[in-house]
Amino acid sequence: MTFLADLPRLWFSSAAAPRHAGPTATRPAEGQDPTGQRRLLKGINRMALVRQLCVKPGLSRADLATCVRLTKSTVGLLVRELIAEGWLHERDCVPTGDIGRRPTPLYIDPTRLVLLGVDIGIDSTRLVATSLLGEVLGRLEIQHEAGPGAQACIGRLAASLSALHRQIGDSARQVLGIGIGLPGGVDETSGFLHFAPNLGWREVPIGALLESALAGTALAGVPLFVQNEADVAALGELEFDADGAADPLLYVSINQGVGAGVIVGDRLLIGSRGFAGEIGHTILQPGGPLCSCGRRGCAEALIGMRAMLPPPGGAAQGSRAATVASIAARLSAGDIEMLQSVAFAGNHLGTLLQNLAAAYDPACIVLGGAGVALGDRFVEPALSTLRAHCAAADLPMPTVRLSRHGADAVAMGAAALVRYRMTRPLISATSTKVFA
Repeated sequence: MTFLADLPRLWFSSAAAPRHAGPTATRPAEGQDPTGQRRLLKGINRMALVRQLCVKPGLSRADLATCVRLTKSTVGLLVRELIAEGWLHERDCVPTGDIGRRPTPLYIDPTRLVLLGVDIGIDSTRLVATSLLGEVLGRLEIQHEAGPGAQACIGRLAASLSALHRQIGDSARQVLGIGIGLPGGVDETSGFLHFAPNLGWREVPIGALLESALAGTALAGVPLFVQNEADVAALGELEFDADGAADPLLYVSINQGVGAGVIVGDRLLIGSRGFAGEIGHTILQPGGPLCSCGRRGCAEALIGMRAMLPPPGGAAQGSRAATVASIAARLSAGDIEMLQSVAFAGNHLGTLLQNLAAAYDPACIVLGGAGVALGDRFVEPALSTLRAHCAAADLPMPTVRLSRHGADAVAMGAAALVRYRMTRPLISATSTKVFA
C-alpha cells in the first residue's frame, strides 16, 4: 500500500513504522525532514483535496487549487499521486464553450479502496465493507455464543473479516483500514475498551487482540481504529452524507443502553478521557429506578430497552434481557401495559432530547439503535414531548430524523471512522494511534 508513505509517521505506534512505505518517503530530492513537518504538511494537503471532492464531486484541478489555496502545480502533483493510489479518478472533460483546454472533472474513486466496519453488539457482530463513498460492497453477521469471552469473540471476528474480504474480491480491492464500534467506554489512542457493562467486558485491549488474530492473514498490518458505537454512528452520518452533514450533529443511540455521538465543527467530540456522549448516565429522575451504573434515575434506566419491559411479579426493572422482537410482539398484540411502558420511555427520551438541544443547539439530531425499530409508538411520544418543551420556551423545534443506515448504522459508522481518521491527518497525528 504505497499511499501510506505519505501519511504522517506520527500516526503509527513506535513499534510499527509503515510497512508499505514507498519511494516518496525517502527520495533524496525531498531533503531531510527530521521533524516530519514536511511529511505532515503533504499529508494534510493531499487529504484536503480528498475531502473537497467528497463534498463537491466533479471539481477540476484549477477548482481544487482555488478551494484549498494551493498552487495549480502542487495540486497537479498531488492529484496524480492520489489517482495512482486509488483515491481519485478522472472522467471525460466537460464542454464549457471556452477556448482552450477543457477542465477535467475529478471524483472519489469508489472501485479500488475499501473500508471495513465492525459493530460488536450484545447478541451479534455485524460487518460491512464499503467504498470510500459509503456504498455497501458486502456484509456479514455472526451470532455470539452464550457468554462470549472477549478473546474468543475477537478470534471469530478475525475469521469473519477474512471471509468478508474474500467475499468482496480480496485481490481486486485494497483495504484502507478496519474500524470497530463498541458498546462502552473506549480509549481510541490505546485501542482499549475500558468497560462495556452489557457485554461484561472490562479493560480489554481490543486493538492488540485483533491485530494478533489477523497476523498471517491477508489483512495483517491493515490499520485498525476503535471507538464507541454511538460515536462511530455519528461519523457515519457525517462522512456518508452526500448532501453535506448538518453541524453540530448529535446521534442518539437507544439500545440496551443509551449513548450519543457529538459532531461539532466537523470533528468528533470525544472528551478528555474518551467518554463524551455518555448521556445514558445523565440523571433524568433523581431517586428514580436503579441503573446498571449503580446510580438512580439515569436516562438508560428510563429509556433503554430493558426499561421498556414492565417488571414481572415485582422483580427489579431491567432484570430480563429486552429485545426488539419481544417488545414488538407485545405491542402488536395490543398489550396495554407494554404500550404504556414504551410511551413512558418515549416521553423520557423527549425530555433527554430537550436537554441535548439546550446544551448543544444542534442543527440535527439523529435517532438510531434497536429502540427506534419500535416505530411511532416509541418515537412519536418523544417528538411530542420535545415539541411541548420547545413551545413552552417559544423556541423552534430542532430537526430530528432517523439514521439513514438503519440496523447497519454502527457498522457503517465504523467504516466511516477509517475515512474520518485517514482524511484528517492533523487530527489523527495528535490524537490517534493506528494499529498497523
